[in-house]
Amino acid sequence: MKYDVLIIGSGPGGYVTAIRASQLGFKTAVVEKENLGGICLNWGCIPTKALLKSAQVYDYLKHVDEYGLKAEAIDKDFEAVIKRSRGVAEGMSKGVQFLMKKNKIDIIDGFGKVKTGKKVDVTDTNGKVTEYSADNIIIATGARSRELPNLPQDGKKVIGYREAMSLPKQPKSMIVVGSGAIGVEFAHFYNSMGTDVTVVEFMPTIVPVEDKDVSKQMERSFKKAGIKVMTSSSVESVDTSGDGVKATVKTKKGEEVLEADIVLSAVGIKTNIENIGLEDVGIITDRDKILVNDWYQTNIPGYYAIGDVTPGPALAHVASAEGITCVEKIAGLHTEAIDYGNIPGCTYATPEIASVGLTEEQAKEKGYELKVGKFPFSASGKAKAAGTPDGFVKVIFDAKYGEWLGCHMIGAGVTDMIAEAVLGRKLETTGHEVLKAIHPHPTMSEAVMEAVADAYDEVIHL
Repeated sequence: MKYDVLIIGSGPGGYVTAIRASQLGFKTAVVEKENLGGICLNWGCIPTKALLKSAQVYDYLKHVDEYGLKAEAIDKDFEAVIKRSRGVAEGMSKGVQFLMKKNKIDIIDGFGKVKTGKKVDVTDTNGKVTEYSADNIIIATGARSRELPNLPQDGKKVIGYREAMSLPKQPKSMIVVGSGAIGVEFAHFYNSMGTDVTVVEFMPTIVPVEDKDVSKQMERSFKKAGIKVMTSSSVESVDTSGDGVKATVKTKKGEEVLEADIVLSAVGIKTNIENIGLEDVGIITDRDKILVNDWYQTNIPGYYAIGDVTPGPALAHVASAEGITCVEKIAGLHTEAIDYGNIPGCTYATPEIASVGLTEEQAKEKGYELKVGKFPFSASGKAKAAGTPDGFVKVIFDAKYGEWLGCHMIGAGVTDMIAEAVLGRKLETTGHEVLKAIHPHPTMSEAVMEAVADAYDEVIHL
């Protein structure tokens, strides 16, 4: 079989790329060894949001008296919560199947391995190998949970994110190692369900890639919710010989032994680039990533790579954008290289976190003279009425030219608000232009305008 475009992997990079390729008139196929939609749709972005929604509803039910309501015998059914999450993922996977059929994209079931001469061998579940060829081969094999040598995952007592969203029963206690997006989302979910949660983070602050003000607020919110937070700490070893797990944690004060039912390792990801033929073809990698140019071409003509396997941010929306850029360039369309300085990042715990651009610390290191504004949701009428006053919006501008350097939010619904800053920065919007754009009242989004007003000493509601 010969194709114009053949994609290995059907995650948010692979399937989106396939659809755009088909729209551009290419004969297209996708190789997938497991489920359409990849990790994001089946074991990541989507099912975790379903879990977090259940946690949010449960939190509301536990605090109905704060809204002037009454409810009795409030409880949760952990197995039903997990089942709902899996159902949402399965429904979305069927949606991707529909999109593949609608766009006349061939689905090839099996494990794909690239070969020289623009060919791919696909091994099915029975071990049968079939060879395919394509003018353009795109590698979109994604990543998996990274394992530390001193924290090996057994899938039962020491688990990764995949097991964390499908446990057969709720653990009474859990140690979460790592406080990036995956770690804090699961810490929040299990704490909301009633599990005793401890977060262990190697860096001095949790959610360490975020602006320091956001990290401090998140730690306050977690401690308020009853989550124990240990920063500047590392898990040195785990003992799984007993009923639960004993984790030896190194802190600034010395070693401490923590006991729990389960340890969740959330220390990052490992790319899926082993045994897919890269060495045979001569495709260059560096530090677990496939090296590509601005149009996702590898060093070998006709072979491309997008998503988590490349050096950019390992985010679903980035993989999708890279795939679209890649095939549009192959089609000869005029396209711009992706601006990796304007990629939004979102964390869906409670409170939510959303950010784009430079942190205040990064902006200072680059030598900018800054105007920084901050507006707390405690001063927002919408947030107070909704019962979600925790958090703030922080904006950072270049004092000389008014360039919007960064925006950092923590609070209810901020993952739906960050796009204003992304679009504003894309259009090179200045602080004064944001101020003169009328925002609706009462909304959470007007906190963006208020934060900008604070930066320019024009704030009204503080």
